[in-house]
Amino acid sequence: MRRSEPIVAVATPAGTGGVALVRLCGEGALAIALECLTAKQLHPRRATLTRIVDGDRLLDEAVATLYPAPHSYTGEETVELACHGSLYVQDAVLQLLIGHGARLAEPGEFTRRAFMNGKLNLSQAEAVADLIDAATPAQHRLAVSQLRGGYARQLADLRQRLVELTALFELELDFSQEDVEFADRSELNALVATLRQRVGELTASFKTGQALKRGIGVAIVGRPNAGKSSLLNALLADERAIVSPVAGTTRDTIEELLTINGLTFRFIDTAGLRQSDDAVESIGIERAYRAASQAEVVVYVHDCQQPASEMADDLRQLRERVPLEDKQLIVVHNKCDIAQPASPQGLLLSASHNTGIEELKQQLHATFASRTAAGNDLLVSNARHYAALLRVDEALGHVADGLAAAMPSDLVATDLRDALYHLGTITGEVTGDEVLSTIFSRFCIGK
Repeated sequence: MRRSEPIVAVATPAGTGGVALVRLCGEGALAIALECLTAKQLHPRRATLTRIVDGDRLLDEAVATLYPAPHSYTGEETVELACHGSLYVQDAVLQLLIGHGARLAEPGEFTRRAFMNGKLNLSQAEAVADLIDAATPAQHRLAVSQLRGGYARQLADLRQRLVELTALFELELDFSQEDVEFADRSELNALVATLRQRVGELTASFKTGQALKRGIGVAIVGRPNAGKSSLLNALLADERAIVSPVAGTTRDTIEELLTINGLTFRFIDTAGLRQSDDAVESIGIERAYRAASQAEVVVYVHDCQQPASEMADDLRQLRERVPLEDKQLIVVHNKCDIAQPASPQGLLLSASHNTGIEELKQQLHATFASRTAAGNDLLVSNARHYAALLRVDEALGHVADGLAAAMPSDLVATDLRDALYHLGTITGEVTGDEVLSTIFSRFCIGK
């Protein structure tokens, strides 16, 4: 455990409240706290009612709790003061503790110390930030499962297999003069293939993991006046988009979040798909295709009053412009209150009468609920982790090529070390101060 100077911060959200929690940790935290309290001693993990005093001046009555090292969040001696949530009291208590030798904590410094002291690995520390930001049950489940270490255990297992593999090649280098092989090449090929498969499963989960964090993208596309904006308004139960009988009213994308049974969806209303000589509308149409390409779901809205051939042409052009094979395509026939659809395939809907809206929501939720209900601890949701895993796979690819070409052990070992390095950047075995500063700067002060 690293010894460090005492730091202090308000751990509860900024502003006035019933209670504010002031967290003090580091070497000498207990001594500093006792200088400012009427209590003569604090017992480990036991709440003590006391008074906070500045000399003869009473600042507040509070509940103090001691967490001795190493049995605390940071692994360091920690005292938490639950005082009244007055802004004046919070500031006065902070200034008092700073005056007795503590300093104000930097953003994320408590969690950074937990990482430095081995209480959390880096992927778990980043999950803390995700847990704080979680706004839906799905985001909460993902953050909690990663904080509990399921994802970290997968990475640790991968790293251990790589360490064992690298050790065999390093051993061959030590006996290079004898020209001996300690590792069976066929077994190594199988092991590398297994590792690449596991890395591939993790990287493949990134899209789902990101969707859970940012909201599952749903692009609403179709011809002008098909009812796309009306559908968005019906889904949101709000007049968010302008609805007009004039074709081409929507010229840019409109995004709104909606939580459906614990899953957050990011609905994107787009410009109508058609040939246009209007420069501004043409830009909007290009943005519509781009939104569809980036979304996880494409909802194509067809006007029941229009022929099926029109829908077939639209879907053909959509497939030419958008990689639909890795997306869910939902066809909805709008304005079913006016006419019957020419094609039986798809969901009947009337955005103006709220017909079929709940069915569409249920279909969206059912698809992604089954995809995310189990194995959340194996989802990669962090872009930094995803980039590192791609580098791991690239290095393992070089290892596989080297084994196939019977390359010297030292060259293969170099690629194995690269894979170990990039895997270590995820969990923190190999991480520079600049990377750590970037990661923990996104935390709030007090955490």
